[in-house]
Amino acid sequence: MAPRKLAAGNWKMNGTRAALAEIAALAPQAGGVDVLICPPATLVAPMAEAAPKGIAVGGQDCHAEASGAHTGDIAAEQLRDAGASHVIVGHSERRTDHAETDAQVAAKATAAHRAGLVAVICVGETEAQRDAGETLAVIAAQLAGSVPEGATAANTVIAYEPVWAIGTGRTPTVEQIAEVHAAMRQALANRLADGAEMTLLYGGSVKPGNAAEIFAIANVDGALVGGASLKAADFGPIVAALAAA
Repeated sequence: MAPRKLAAGNWKMNGTRAALAEIAALAPQAGGVDVLICPPATLVAPMAEAAPKGIAVGGQDCHAEASGAHTGDIAAEQLRDAGASHVIVGHSERRTDHAETDAQVAAKATAAHRAGLVAVICVGETEAQRDAGETLAVIAAQLAGSVPEGATAANTVIAYEPVWAIGTGRTPTVEQIAEVHAAMRQALANRLADGAEMTLLYGGSVKPGNAAEIFAIANVDGALVGGASLKAADFGPIVAALAAA
């Protein structure tokens, strides 16, 4: 079975209720692929209520525990209760800003599975690691440490986001993206029974102008999009490019 195509938007710390209008504007362009928006936690419930059919809603992070004295955190079960179907874990901004380890990311992914959510697990190398020729070793180590036992193509998505390309406008070459995605596919196929069917996303300055070229790369099944997902006028063409790929 071929991996499912997924266009995912990470709104990061952007958006208020007024931005929910962008979801309605996106709906007519959402055919042919799975579409996911991960807004700030304050918008998960209202977005889940307002989202047209074909638009899934996810969280941007979750705690490993189901409940407890964790001020400011949110449990996977709470995201599910709010209407989410997915949650991003291990984004580079969480790994950097909050010093999250692979083990913590794996624990969060396990929590997502426990709650019935699809975990979108992020991996990616820094510019220094890329320049040192360590990219494939870094990605292999992150996959080994961040993808928990029990991960399947149905409950897990992998997003490759080169840290040096996020929000910088820089994009790896087609050859660089292809190399990493091929390595990830092989590593997942070697470890998981259905690893060859797992959806692999590329993230890092994906825009309407480069989406078609990126989606033509082997083993790229979609994208995790940052700033370009905030407006339907930008995200819609990316979704359309994926549907046409």
